[in-house]
Amino acid sequence: MAWEIVVGIETHAQLLTGSKMFSGASTRFGAPPNTQASAVDLALPGTLPVANRAAVEHAIRFGLAVRGNISRRSIFARKNYFYPDLPKGYQISQYESPIVQGGEVAFFLDGIEKKIRLTRAHLEEDAGKSLHEDFHGMSGIDLNRAGTPLLEIVSEPELRGAKEAVAYARAMHSLVTWIGICDGNMQEGSFRCDANVSVRHKGDSQLGTRCEIKNLNSFRFMEQAIEFEARRQIELLEDGKKIDQETRLYDPDRNETRSMRSKEDAQDYRYFPDPDLLPLVVTEEMIDDVRKTMPELPGVKRERYERELALSPYDAGLLVESREKAEFFEMAHKLLKKPAAKTVANWINGEVSAILNEKALGFPQLSVSGKEFAGLIDRVVDGTISSKSAKDVLQWMANGQGSADEIIAKRGLTQISDSGELEKLVDAAIAAGAKQVEDYRAGKEKALQSLVGQVMKASKGKANPAQVNEILLRKLKR
Repeated sequence: MAWEIVVGIETHAQLLTGSKMFSGASTRFGAPPNTQASAVDLALPGTLPVANRAAVEHAIRFGLAVRGNISRRSIFARKNYFYPDLPKGYQISQYESPIVQGGEVAFFLDGIEKKIRLTRAHLEEDAGKSLHEDFHGMSGIDLNRAGTPLLEIVSEPELRGAKEAVAYARAMHSLVTWIGICDGNMQEGSFRCDANVSVRHKGDSQLGTRCEIKNLNSFRFMEQAIEFEARRQIELLEDGKKIDQETRLYDPDRNETRSMRSKEDAQDYRYFPDPDLLPLVVTEEMIDDVRKTMPELPGVKRERYERELALSPYDAGLLVESREKAEFFEMAHKLLKKPAAKTVANWINGEVSAILNEKALGFPQLSVSGKEFAGLIDRVVDGTISSKSAKDVLQWMANGQGSADEIIAKRGLTQISDSGELEKLVDAAIAAGAKQVEDYRAGKEKALQSLVGQVMKASKGKANPAQVNEILLRKLKR
């Protein structure tokens, strides 16, 4: 039978604030356990929470970015459940009246643009953390994270399959870091996702029973977890069994999901308005103030690259994967002696990204500045060095061996562009390659590349390949 995988994603983005959602305690990562949990975070008698204005402004910022409806009046609620790392016995969140409703996120998958609607985005506080590894037969509790401000972003169940879910999650990660509301550090838990997975027969309109996979903190694990969970559910249904609605955890070592607990519904949490917090009122002035600080958004920037620089949607889409990557592109392109947007885009999306992937770094950690990179592209465009040599130069630049001009001079990489010298090299290749000449004149185009290769070998890679092609074509047509 043909099955369809349906996925909805709940994203928890830790907001970039210096203090917690309802207290003045620090949100700094890596502090000794239980040194950043204030009396307010622990809900000790006599303490009262106060909403963090910066967190509210970050939520507004997100609402503007996704073109959602920003509620002028929203409510904080108590979400009641009992777990060792939840010191209050409840979590302050938003339920019936979230600060952002609706909106959408766009992304590309296999060259096709997709838009996924959002259900809501609401403010809440994080719980603490249970520690199991360092305690023999016991668990420790670190409450430093308790009260840390989160924006939970809930998508509609419109994602179809693991790859589409990962593409959406990457786009969401790019967006929240782009607008400066989250640092996106998945290893530290600043950005994590829960995937709600169900399956149904293709053509069915009714959703299947969903299982929620909690705390996926890498895109690779998300894809693997969704694929495993979908297979598990399909096998159960094909065996005539039913799916239990439950919360599951993903074990990357075994590449499997395991049952954690039965999945609660909203009524199980006994939501009710928090009596210690007034309704959250967002004024038009607050929204206007946030709007004035908004950067150019990825989608707008991508369309501008296509319109003004004649880049393809694919190239432009890759350039706006992160704000730092787009800024690097714009800096390099601005400093070029001759406009070459397509060349710069190709190098950034290709060789530069490959170097960063190999070193597991992001654009902020690239040791080559936009100005230095522009200097390298200038030497490719003006024919000083070949594209092949330029790749080596970029590697040396990334390893801190100097600027492009310094490396070219030191290693003697200047390309041979003197027509007289190239004529001699081509004549020698033609004389030594009678068979290739005959094949080319017989219509075998590959024979020409063989002759070009001989010239490049004789010149130790320094001959200008474009000129070599031109001279060969001229001579072989005589």
